[in-house]
Amino acid sequence: MDKISIAIDGPAGSGKSTVAKCVAKKMGITYLDTGAMYRAVTYAVISNNIAFTDLKSIQTIVENIEIDFIDGELHLNGENVSEAIRLPNINQNVSAIAAFGIVREKLVSMQKKIASNKSIVMDGRDIGTKVIPNASFKFFLTASIEERARRRYKEMIKKGLDVDLRGLMEEIRMRDYEDTNRDISPLKQADDAILIDTTKYNIEEVVDCILKYAQ
Repeated sequence: MDKISIAIDGPAGSGKSTVAKCVAKKMGITYLDTGAMYRAVTYAVISNNIAFTDLKSIQTIVENIEIDFIDGELHLNGENVSEAIRLPNINQNVSAIAAFGIVREKLVSMQKKIASNKSIVMDGRDIGTKVIPNASFKFFLTASIEERARRRYKEMIKKGLDVDLRGLMEEIRMRDYEDTNRDISPLKQADDAILIDTTKYNIEEVVDCILKYAQ
């Protein structure tokens, strides 16, 4: 099979990570969760008690960070942080960290390098517009704020976390605003991306839709 690249972008809770992972598995190619990489940096900044205004310290964190995906789990500087990067305090702050140019420059460079030599499915917010603009296929997933909050609510309740549905809706609405209005690589649909509204579709239906195009 010739090298193939699939870019899947979309806002928080649109299902892009789950869909991307399933598509990669069914096609037998690599999956890269770029959102998890930004979460890892956010986790590192918060864990080291670094203020978001302290750009020098954030730059030091980014320049020395080691991110590895081992058996689908994200390891930050040798530590498995797959669960820790999904906690509410990371959800609430990742957009702010992802907006910094020093962070995006480093991670986009890492993502481009990974995508350059293998068939890959990547999801995020600027994959089709910035990371792999020449991707073989581009998709943009979306869903209503209510549905995205409901999904996140079910996910967190399942993990035993105490969350409020209305609070999650507001959090997602704020993340949408921050992601679409940041100066560097804002969230937007690439001109040649296929739009899929996942509000009324389950994961399998969205995956099948993407596979029909990609195969």
